[in-house]
Amino acid sequence: MNASTPAPASANGLPLALSVIVPAYNEAEVLPAFHARLSAVLDGLAPEMAAEIIYVDDGSKDDTRRVLRELAGQSARVAVVELSRNFGKEMAMTAGLDHAEGDAVVIIDADLQDPPELIPDLIRHWREGWDVVNARRTQRNGESALKKLTAHAFYRVMRRMSRRVQIPQDVGDFRLLSRRAVLALRRLREQHRFMKGLFAWIGYPQIEIPYERDARHAGSSKWGYWKLWNFAIEGITSFTNGPLIVATYLGMLTALCAFAYALVIVWDTLVHGNPVHGYPSLMVVILFLGGVQLMSIGIIGEYLGRMFDESKGRPLYLVQSWRPSAAAQKAGAAEIVEK
Repeated sequence: MNASTPAPASANGLPLALSVIVPAYNEAEVLPAFHARLSAVLDGLAPEMAAEIIYVDDGSKDDTRRVLRELAGQSARVAVVELSRNFGKEMAMTAGLDHAEGDAVVIIDADLQDPPELIPDLIRHWREGWDVVNARRTQRNGESALKKLTAHAFYRVMRRMSRRVQIPQDVGDFRLLSRRAVLALRRLREQHRFMKGLFAWIGYPQIEIPYERDARHAGSSKWGYWKLWNFAIEGITSFTNGPLIVATYLGMLTALCAFAYALVIVWDTLVHGNPVHGYPSLMVVILFLGGVQLMSIGIIGEYLGRMFDESKGRPLYLVQSWRPSAAAQKAGAAEIVEK
């Protein structure tokens, strides 16, 4: 195993080999079905494969918190992290990674679009020596054609623009991480977190396994097109300065075109004596140049805004309560902390 620090023992004295992180926001409808399927998978693992499930409640507004507390009371392997408010999925995953103690860590959504039954395959590749085992979507069932098209384009644009860090195509957050990969991720504390990029940035041996993504079991997606658009901007500005380069070259091209057009006007006036009629073309040029300038300023502003947020040094998230699993408590983990 690629673990630089020993994991705590489980309730039966065996090493806590697996931690499953499940970020949840308003998922009360689907959590019981998800937990049943995940528990069945974990029950089917080898006897020496002790596991814990870390649910991270990201400030849900429905009954998610109550459902998670009930699950924690029913199962010794369930731990619950309750954040003080909604910090977003990236921060919820970070909170889960900060609390996970297993030698291997699996991240999976609670909506049952990612099948828990794939976890044994992830573990098998981890045991072969891979630090990061990515689950790559070959089908995205239950999603509109527009959402599939935009997702397809996003991953390929990111791959073209991120030259130093090659972000895997069609890979979401469903994956397995080794202990040393988790420890490396814990060291990355940037405010604007694009986790798909961070998973790739740490390097280490990585492999992909294909699977078909199912439709949501219940409830509705929390990712509308506006959120997805902002998420795409977050990813692009977090892992590449490509937009700044584009703005620079666009400004140079615009300046060259304007200079060439000025030469044409001067030549036409000197040779043919045509007066400069001007108003329509002048307005078009002014509006075009103004639009390019405003777009470039906006791109620069996006990067400056991220620098401003980083300079504040605020914590990534705040925990309202932390309930370790009963197995981890018997292994000497911290006791329940609630406010």
